[in-house]
Amino acid sequence: MSRVHLALTPDALSMIDTIARTGSFAAAARELGKVPSALTYSVRQLEDALDVLLFDRRSRQAKFTAAGEELLNEGRRLLAESAAVANRVKRVASGWETQLSVAVDDVISRLTLFELCEAFYALDPHGKAGAGTLGNGGPGTRLKLRTEVLAGTWEALISGQADLAIGVGLQSPPPGVAVEALGEMAFVFAVSPQHPLAAAAEPINDVELLRFRAVAVADTAQHMSPLTLNLLPGQDVLTVSSMDAKIEALLRGLGCGYIPETMVRNHLDAGRLVARRTLRPNAPVRLGYAWRCGVGRRERASLGLGLQWWLKQLAMPTTRQALLQRHAT
Repeated sequence: MSRVHLALTPDALSMIDTIARTGSFAAAARELGKVPSALTYSVRQLEDALDVLLFDRRSRQAKFTAAGEELLNEGRRLLAESAAVANRVKRVASGWETQLSVAVDDVISRLTLFELCEAFYALDPHGKAGAGTLGNGGPGTRLKLRTEVLAGTWEALISGQADLAIGVGLQSPPPGVAVEALGEMAFVFAVSPQHPLAAAAEPINDVELLRFRAVAVADTAQHMSPLTLNLLPGQDVLTVSSMDAKIEALLRGLGCGYIPETMVRNHLDAGRLVARRTLRPNAPVRLGYAWRCGVGRRERASLGLGLQWWLKQLAMPTTRQALLQRHAT
């Protein structure tokens, strides 16, 4: 380890911070319980190790040089990060994860999702002052949200990029993964009132659908086989990156397609979109939520406290219903 690394200790950085706060070597020495000469010696040792001057010796006050200002600013940042790391280590020891990654399918209600985030950050498991959503309160677990589509939601979980996945298709999970039902989501075939299919005779068959461009959201899976739903072989397709983009494309008459009914209910009620019946099967899609639990560790008591909290919320029927139905349009 270099001399510089040995010199840049938390005590040294704290000393520089104290000198800056008190404004003089004498005042800093009193606060630190040292004699001024000992403090001056420590500063000179630090300067020798860094091979720079930290203070302007021509001033009676503790005036920093440019190098000293940089050390002060970076030192304060490092002290704050060290304190944060120490806090996170304590929280991990108490059972709360350092980070919890949640993959959410694009059809899931963002209103409900962020209400859950607010409730999570409002937790005060350690009895800390200032806990809450507006500060740095909560259990200390950093949430990481990622939006996925179709097989991409499963892939994020199975690949280890997410600890919890909400809105996955129900299937037999691989070892180390548990899955529960979330509920059913109804889809409608929708077009703009100006689209030719808005006036077509119902039910619309595949031959008629094939004449018109479909709008589809791209599956976000990178390694798993991507899914395509309700697209006909040879059909022209406008591929977009999100459900919001798909709705916008439908509103503009750029194509047709199946969309969760709850996501476009307001557009349907206002006449901005028209729902049409087709001959294609259109059963509700069954969705679930899944989490990584380790092989043979489905028991929730063995999981981190953050994931346990999310699973408890997802077990509530009202939460599951809201995640599937509460969409802003």
